[in-house]
Amino acid sequence: MSGQLLLARPGDPSPKHLHARFELVDASGAPLLVHFVDQRTFGGLALAGVDADGIPDPVQHIARDPFDPLFDAAAVARRITSRPSGIKRQLLDQTIVSGIGNIYADEALWRAGLHGERRGDRLTKPAVIRLLGHAHEVMADALGEGGTSFDSLYVNVNGESGYFERSLNAYGREGQPCRRCGTLMRREHFMNRSSFSCPRCQPRPRTTS
Repeated sequence: MSGQLLLARPGDPSPKHLHARFELVDASGAPLLVHFVDQRTFGGLALAGVDADGIPDPVQHIARDPFDPLFDAAAVARRITSRPSGIKRQLLDQTIVSGIGNIYADEALWRAGLHGERRGDRLTKPAVIRLLGHAHEVMADALGEGGTSFDSLYVNVNGESGYFERSLNAYGREGQPCRRCGTLMRREHFMNRSSFSCPRCQPRPRTTS
């Protein structure tokens, strides 16, 4: 939602909204600071145990993300195709797959040519596996460009904004031509947020969740 862990060196000015400072050393033995900055005070810090895989106890209910070496796309696809809820809603369900988020869900669905209201149980397992692959690809592309920053709350560990916003194909492009077919992109309300899609490439299903 907001908040950052930012790297700094001793002597650097303390950022605004600093809530905690960790004093560490880097690989060369030089002192390194990690600042926990949270403008909206939604974040928190806690000391917790971990399981055999190194997963902290409070987040063991959260599913693996597509970058996890143990992520099993086929198992996730089986779960998604067994449920009648919409595919975008399932992509955002952190107990099914984590880390995708609203922006990258729209981007993955655009790449896959699927509308977010398509029911999971109306999709084939290969189609869902391809969609998960697109989610992995779009997040990898975003990481390569430093992430997606719409304001100063979203920066990397060096406090720099990402520029993947320029490469978005769906999110935030209402009324602009689809980069694939030229049809004007649409915006729809979704779970107190917005979904962006192409009416031609991603037609709404006749039966929704």
